[in-house]
Amino acid sequence: MATAVTDNTAESRFELSVEGETAYADYHVTGDTLYIDYVFAPDALRGTGAAGKLMQGLVDIVSTRPQKIVPICGYAAAWLKRHRL
Repeated sequence: MATAVTDNTAESRFELSVEGETAYADYHVTGDTLYIDYVFAPDALRGTGAAGKLMQGLVDIVSTRPQKIVPICGYAAAWLKRHRL
C-alpha cells in the first residue's frame, strides 16, 4: 500500500513510499519556480503507476503554494503535458 507523497526538503525531493520502496522526484527552487530535475522509480515499482502517483501528489502539494512547476526531466514533462489543466 502506498503512503502519501511527502516533500523531503532536506533532500530537495518529493517521495512516495510503496511496500518498502521509494519513488522520488528531485527538484530545485529558484524564486517562485520549482524545477523538477529527475523522477526515479526503483525497478520493483516500475509499471505499477507509482511514478504517476508521485507526480500527482507533487502537483497537489505545489498547487497550494505560490509556485509554478517547470519540468527538466522528460518523464515529468510528458506527465504534466498529459495531466495538467
